[in-house]
Amino acid sequence: MLTFSTTVQGDHFIINVTNSLTDERMLRATSIHWHGIFQNQTNWADGAAMVTQCPIVPNDSFIYDFDINQAGTYWYHSHYSTQYCDGLRGAIVIYDPDDPYIEEYDVDNESTLITLSDWIHTASPTPLLSNDSLTTLINGRGRSLQVEVTLNTLSPLAVIDVQPGKRYRFRIASLACDAPFNFTIHGHKMTIIETDGEYTTPLVVDSLWIYAGQRYSVIVHANQMIGNYWIRADPLFPRGYPGFDNDRNSAILRYNGAPEVDPETTDSSMQPLNEDDLNSLESSQPPGKPELGGADIVIPIKPTWHPDINLFDINGTPFTSPSVPVLLQILNGTFDPDRLMPSGSVYKLKANSSVELQLHGITKGGPNALSDQYNWVNPARRDTVPTGFDTNLTVVRFFTDNPGPWFLHCHIDWHIPLGLAVVFAEDPEGTSAHLKPPPPSYDEICPAFSKYTGDTALLRITEPEGHGA
Repeated sequence: MLTFSTTVQGDHFIINVTNSLTDERMLRATSIHWHGIFQNQTNWADGAAMVTQCPIVPNDSFIYDFDINQAGTYWYHSHYSTQYCDGLRGAIVIYDPDDPYIEEYDVDNESTLITLSDWIHTASPTPLLSNDSLTTLINGRGRSLQVEVTLNTLSPLAVIDVQPGKRYRFRIASLACDAPFNFTIHGHKMTIIETDGEYTTPLVVDSLWIYAGQRYSVIVHANQMIGNYWIRADPLFPRGYPGFDNDRNSAILRYNGAPEVDPETTDSSMQPLNEDDLNSLESSQPPGKPELGGADIVIPIKPTWHPDINLFDINGTPFTSPSVPVLLQILNGTFDPDRLMPSGSVYKLKANSSVELQLHGITKGGPNALSDQYNWVNPARRDTVPTGFDTNLTVVRFFTDNPGPWFLHCHIDWHIPLGLAVVFAEDPEGTSAHLKPPPPSYDEICPAFSKYTGDTALLRITEPEGHGA
């Protein structure tokens, strides 16, 4: 399911999610996460299974009820094990009535949304090499490997139509559950103005790496000759199959008046994105002192991959899903992190404090800015970052003004059930008073899920062979 939802900053969402899943090859319980939405006072609507809620069992429903006090490009997805890899995901665009860039572009609507996802031919619980993505789907369409030419040579590619001379705000959203993509539009520069719902100072590039869960808004001027131009989203090996044979990993930018044929363009990047060059438009300094370790609370996040047991850990502890959601444990009066489950994976954070996360990379990382300089003046603000290799250190700062349990995890989705996650219990003593009352169905979903056994066998998931860390 790939759908598109729009709203305006200041709106109120009331969404009744009814679970009608029936395919026994896939997980059938579910929960929905609204990726990037702050959920201040509505932590119970965050949708992280067994962190903020129990999953919704088949033929049951749950109401997500929350305010939208943000603007930008977001998305929703299942947050129950690896389920969103099977397609339960879609984009959300929240329009800003005070958009500072509104005079810089002419078109920003459903036609300018570009979603990227990996095309996996087996259900996500299948622990086989066949879980590897065979191509990138752009707006839900794509072509596959040459060995499958007889099956889908004529599969249509996504087409983005433009009018000569117009300026377009393209919202690029990676809904992938695995591979990062190198994104380009042949013959066209892109001016980045947003990362993950936060405005940036304008930055001109001709290619960018976008990771699972990330979003960019870019302004593109349709100022080239009328024709067809390749849009490429080339995945990183071995998390996907890079290359353009059979026009894989591709879509088409088509000028009005151009023939309806595949492009013949070629291109090479001369101005790739360096993430160190991304700066917040607000010029807001990160909370804490402008130095490494200068926050009230400093937490190292050191992941390790153990191929002998097929598990990750963070700071020595693999995350395992608790039998009772962390939020429910807190609401029932458990505040001590040594007693909150899962043991060793819950970090208590004091209210009204600056927090610094020192995220270490891992042996088999991916492309990442390699600067050893820290920006304490106006760093980009975002909700999803690459951590790179084991020699990298990515520093994240935030302020604890939103009580409740919050899930920090790898967005390569198979890595969550393999242990690559922790929970931050922010001000557990103040959580109950801070939250708005959840809907009555909140008290009903856990008893129903405790009796549900339909997904038990499928939850024995392992990392697909050959992926490594």
